[in-house]
Amino acid sequence: MLRGADGAVARWTWDELAALPHESVTADIHCVTKWSKLDTMWEGVSVDALLAAAAARGVKSAPYVLAKSDGGYTTNLPLADVTGGKAWVAVKFGGAPLAPEHGGPARLLVPHLYFWKSAKWVRQLHFMEHDEAGFWESFGYHNYGDPWREQRYSGDP
Repeated sequence: MLRGADGAVARWTWDELAALPHESVTADIHCVTKWSKLDTMWEGVSVDALLAAAAARGVKSAPYVLAKSDGGYTTNLPLADVTGGKAWVAVKFGGAPLAPEHGGPARLLVPHLYFWKSAKWVRQLHFMEHDEAGFWESFGYHNYGDPWREQRYSGDP
C-alpha cells in the first residue's frame, strides 16, 4: 500500500503486485554491523513503478517516505533515495521467493544505504511532507545511513 501525505491510498493484492513490471537487480548490500555481501541478486517492483501506478489512483508522493512493516518496524527515507531506480519492493532473492527470515514475502530494497533502511516485511510506504524518525533512528542511528560515509550513529558526519 502507498499512502500519500493527504491520506489518499493505493493498494494492490498480491496478484496485482505480481502483475506490475518486475526488474532484476544486482547490488551490493551493507549492514551497519560492518558486513557486506557483494553482487546479491533480487527481483521486485521499483518504487518508481509503484508511484506511477499510485498516481493513476490519485496518490501523490511527498519529500519523505516512512516505510512501515509488520510488527511495527519503521524506517525513514528521503523521496530522492527511493526514486530514480534506487529502490524496489523485492519479492525474490537469488531467483527464489524471498524467505520469511529475510523479509518475505516482500521487503523494501534500498541497496545504496545501510540495510536497516531496507525494511523487512514491508506493508506500506507512507509519503510525508516532513521527515519522521523511524525505529532505529529514534534510538540514535544515523538519520541517513550512507555506508560509504560510515553513517552508523546520529553523531557521525
